[in-house]
This record gives sequence, C-alpha cells and structure tokens, in this order.
Amino acid sequence: MTETNKKEVIICRCEDVSEVEIKQAIEEGFTTINAIKKRLRTGMGLCQGRTCQKLVARIIAQETGKSMEEILLPTTRPPVRPIIMGAFEGEDQ
Repeated sequence: MTETNKKEVIICRCEDVSEVEIKQAIEEGFTTINAIKKRLRTGMGLCQGRTCQKLVARIIAQETGKSMEEILLPTTRPPVRPIIMGAFEGEDQ
C-alpha cells in the first residue's frame, strides 16, 4: 500500500482520523491511547471508542513494539452508551 492510499484508511470514523495521522502522533511522542485521544480526539465521537479503540491500540503496539497487554485501555466512564438526557430527569422516552 502506498503512502497515498494509507491516508485514506480511516481508523476513527466518528472524528475522521486516519492511520497516517495516528502514526504521526506516535512519532511526536503520543504513545498511549489517552495521549492519542487528547491529540486527535479518537474515541470521542458518537461510538465513544467502541469502534476505533482497539485499532488505535494495535497501531500503537505495532509502532512502539509494545505488546497489546502493555497498552492500557482507558477507563470507560458512564454512560457507556449514548442516552437521552431526559433519562437523567426521569422523563419517559
């Protein structure tokens, strides 16, 4: 795959972040999932990382030589799934 084609591989669909952007961030020293998240907003979209988090972790592992076990996944905070704000007030959906 050429460098041009790699730019088209989107890892985080919610925030439109490509594989190349993630690799550039790793080269700049962002080598944890949370650091990549802060730099590129991966995992901050509608899916909250359920789609891209493992892909980002795999790229970090490949680029840094760490095992997947060494890459700590960020803590999931409620709500894990998007919910209607009225649910907090006790309103019916």
